Amino acid sequence: MAIHFDPAQFLRVTGDAVVAADADGAIVFWNAAAGRIFGYAEAETLGRSLDLIIPERLRERHWQGYGRVMNTGETRYGNDVLRVPALHKDGHALSIAFTVALLRGPDDSSWIIAATIRDETARWQEERALKQRVAELEAKSRGQ
Repeated sequence: MAIHFDPAQFLRVTGDAVVAADADGAIVFWNAAAGRIFGYAEAETLGRSLDLIIPERLRERHWQGYGRVMNTGETRYGNDVLRVPALHKDGHALSIAFTVALLRGPDDSSWIIAATIRDETARWQEERALKQRVAELEAKSRGQ
């Protein structure tokens, strides 16, 4: 018995956020998990800039790299997990981890970049607290 697998349905319901943007950085796909992580409903994001989730201080660097990828059709991050700050709709900072895939646009002459994203804010905060505690213990042991 053949089982029908619907990739579009999977993208909509998977627990990881999936966000895709066109060559200009306008959001063309936003799943339910992206809404949960970033606080925006799909209708609030489609057609809008990725700046919705990029902290202002990182935007210039982001768009320089984004432009390079769109012009060359190549990304050096295809297999890497990237960890960066991001923004929630209410303005609070997030720490996200993501991978990217570069896809051909519907006209075959443009690119779409898709990211699979996880919220790692809690893990990052725990790691930061642990590093701080280790530094305090090392300082204390040197002081004895």
